[in-house]
Formats: sequence, structure tokens, C-alpha cells
Amino acid sequence: MSVVESPPPSLEARIHGLLPALSPAQVRVATEVLRDPALVASSTIGELAARCGTSLPSVTRFCLALGLSGYAELRLALAAESGRSSTSWERGTGSEVGPDDSLGDVLRTLLRADARALEDTVAELDVNALGEAVRAISDARRIDLYSVGGSACVAEDLRLRLHRIGRGASSWSDVHNALTSSALLGAGDVALGISHSGETIEVLEPLQRAGRQGAKTVAITNYPRSPLARVADVVLVTAAHDVTFRTGGLSGRHAQMIVLDALYIGVAQRDYALAEQAFDATADAVSTHRTRQRPT
Repeated sequence: MSVVESPPPSLEARIHGLLPALSPAQVRVATEVLRDPALVASSTIGELAARCGTSLPSVTRFCLALGLSGYAELRLALAAESGRSSTSWERGTGSEVGPDDSLGDVLRTLLRADARALEDTVAELDVNALGEAVRAISDARRIDLYSVGGSACVAEDLRLRLHRIGRGASSWSDVHNALTSSALLGAGDVALGISHSGETIEVLEPLQRAGRQGAKTVAITNYPRSPLARVADVVLVTAAHDVTFRTGGLSGRHAQMIVLDALYIGVAQRDYALAEQAFDATADAVSTHRTRQRPT
């Protein structure tokens, strides 16, 4: 079987994911890097610190937060990414929509944002963590899914997909129902919380309670240092960028969906014959509800 390589990880995606956890001084550095990466790549650490109104140690701490060894590695990483087709990360990834943009421009902006979200999520995703989540869900006695708002749509999709292969799961978007269900979980169960921001209390609370009850907890979030990520046993990070008027929008849900698709297929692979049998049986059950006549 040939191996399809993921695109190289995006430094921009990592910076966006860390923004909520950075200090004010580090946020100023991050903002300057996002604004003009080519200029930063050609600047000394002193020049960058001066432009950001901060100190040399703050720049270094920003680099360390990104998992880099220091400013020299940041400059090398920025230079390596300078070959991207866009001249500005912010505009090139579809982060902004202007008041005078045409609908065609808007569509192209959304396409870039969504495509980039999928590419960066695949590149950044911890495959070992994904495997751990797959094993936990596959072996689970009970599976709870906690989400609200737009994330509830993808959680419900995962619940239905698992049901198709004989893996029962419960999806809770009401915090009262989620909390009462989490209180009944224990060792051998899995609780999965989905929140783009990782700050949604209605998702955080039941996931915490499930963990205290002994269940394995999994978080899917765009921000690896968010409260939801901190309380979970396994963290799966998406890499979507918000577009104007679209915070946590479809690009975020598309990124969540590819992670959940990978989880679902991984679980199906663990017991391929059983999953195939269940899928065929459920397909046959609804086969009579499809018209055989093709439109002319």
C-alpha cells in the first residue's frame, strides 16, 4: 500500500492555535509574524522586539511556545514557508472579507480558508493520539459525545456513523442531559467533547465529570492550550482560521469533520468484518426507501 504524505505543517496554523494562551507581549510578536512573515524572517531579534514594543526574552519565549529552539529557528521556518503562493498569510488563507469584495471574491476566500483548514489539520494532527482515541472508542462500553452549536452537527454525524457499524453512542447538546449522562460513566467508557474554542462550559463540565468518574476523555478543539484540552486525556487539534463574520464557522466544522471521519474509519478498521456486516445490513434496511427511477 502506498503512503500518502501529509502536507508540511503550517507555522501559521500553530500560531493561530496558540494565540489565546500567549501573554500580551507574545501576542504582539505573533501579530507581527502573521502580519508580515517575510519581514520578520529578514529581521534580527532586536529589530522584531523593537517593532513589537517588547523585550528579547519575550520574543524567545514566543519561539519556545511554538516548539522552536529559538529565534534563529523561527526565521528559518518563516523562510521555508515564504514559497507559498500568497504574499500575505492573513489574506492568502482567507482570514478577511472586505466590504467591497464581490461574491466571487468571497467564494474564493472561503474556498482557500476551508482547503487550508483541512490541509493544516491533517499536517498538525497527532497520529498517535488519534490511534489512542480510536482504540478507546473501539473498546468502549459506552460512548458519550458532548457538543453545542455548530459542533453539535458534527457530533451527531459521528453518532450516526458509529451506529451504522454497530457502535452505539449518545450525543448530548443540552448541558443538563450531558451532565446526568456523564455522572453514570466509569472505567471502560469514553467521553468525547467537541468545541472549536475549547472554552465552551457546556462541553467542558460534562467532560470533566466523566473524567472524574474514570472514563477516558477525548477533546477535539482548535486550541491545544484551551481549558477543554487541559482536562482531556487525549487531545485532537484542528487548525481552522476564522473568516470575517464566521467565527467557528464551516471551516472549523470541516476540520472537525475530517478528524471525526478518521476516528470513525479507524474504529471500523479495528473490526472490519463486523463493521462491514453492520454497514451492509443497515444499507439493506433502507434500500426500499430509494427510488429506482432516474430523472430524465
